[in-house]
Amino acid sequence: MAEERSVGVVMQYFAKAEVAAIQITDGEIKVGDTLRIKGATTEFTQKIDSMQIDRASVSSAKAGQSVGIKVKERVREHDRVFLSVG
Repeated sequence: MAEERSVGVVMQYFAKAEVAAIQITDGEIKVGDTLRIKGATTEFTQKIDSMQIDRASVSSAKAGQSVGIKVKERVREHDRVFLSVG
């Protein structure tokens, strides 16, 4: 199994758009990276196909920024976001 490190937390989920608003707390994420989102009732892995900051497409985001990422499953506030490394 790939090594993981915590990179953020889900702040909000927009059900209609299937987008998670994620606060990046540590490090950097980029389009193409694989994330695992884990919470009390949530656990899945997916690749980042695209992300946005203030409705503008970006290719990466660093600690301190909030991004919107389209997700394949419902997520919940306070779910942890991990980056697969290695």
